[in-house]
Amino acid sequence: MAYKVDQEYDYLFKVVLIGDSGVGKSNILSRFTRNEFCLESKSTIGVEFATRTLQIEGKTVKAQIWDTAGQERYRAITSAYYRGAVGALLVYDITKRQTFDNVQRWLRELRDHADSNIVIMLAGNKSDLNHLRAVSSETAQVLAEKEGLSFLETSALESFNVEQAFQTILIDIYHIISKKALAAEEAASGIGIPQGTTINVGNLSGNFGRRACCSN
Repeated sequence: MAYKVDQEYDYLFKVVLIGDSGVGKSNILSRFTRNEFCLESKSTIGVEFATRTLQIEGKTVKAQIWDTAGQERYRAITSAYYRGAVGALLVYDITKRQTFDNVQRWLRELRDHADSNIVIMLAGNKSDLNHLRAVSSETAQVLAEKEGLSFLETSALESFNVEQAFQTILIDIYHIISKKALAAEEAASGIGIPQGTTINVGNLSGNFGRRACCSN
């Protein structure tokens, strides 16, 4: 969902947070949209979303961030929410190898349900627990490069790289949308009579003459 409007904001971008349950998606959402962190946060049930408005290259962009439940029993519900998404933050927990191993499964699901041009960033969350690390940043970077994703490690607890992650996604989306808009404008301005086309003026003038006559 990348809508252009004329009132309180110029663009509305829908971004989804995906990844296994417990990797910290909800706290990433609350840190970015409200600058809050909750140690007692529970697993998301179904889908939640929050918004934040920011400036990108002189334009007002409203980011609508959707937090999708990671549990299997909600997968059928959340698949519908990929529709209209123009960005995704795929989150894993650097202390839990299984959450990283499941990244490929989330990528498949995302690519099955989302637009092919969706901007995707891989985020290794909980970098504040480096002493418990189970996935090296190098390993994640290799996967990101292989899949054509951008990559960052984040900490919702310490507010590390959360802002940068969303800023990167939103700026990339803005550039894509801007290029599409510019291409559309250029195509529209080029619409007209193709060069070298012959028009039978006699027939046209005859038709116009009949219309004029009948309107009297």
